[in-house]
Amino acid sequence: MSTQAGHGHELVPRPEQTPDALRAALAVVAPQRLPEMQRTKDEAFAKAVEWQSLSPVRGWVLTWARDIEIARRPDLAARHARARSNLEHEDARTAKEALRELTEVLGETMKAVRD
Repeated sequence: MSTQAGHGHELVPRPEQTPDALRAALAVVAPQRLPEMQRTKDEAFAKAVEWQSLSPVRGWVLTWARDIEIARRPDLAARHARARSNLEHEDARTAKEALRELTEVLGETMKAVRD
């Protein structure tokens, strides 16, 4: 596992991008999502066999690395939750700002997990 300074409090270090490391991190930051992780892993591996491509597995790893990055950092988790809750706000300006914020959070998250 690796960690990067400058993000404030982190619940766990950033895990390596392997199924076992991602599962271990998820067990700490969002254990209620473990069944979902297993289900999507099974689906990704089945598609990989069917398509004869590792793309579904790579996508699964990146998706879970992203979700764990958000969950392990309370600052990102709060921004993500707030933005998601306002996406369908009745005030169009609020909804537009929520979409901008969500895009920013996801961009920051993807940059972090790809570095």
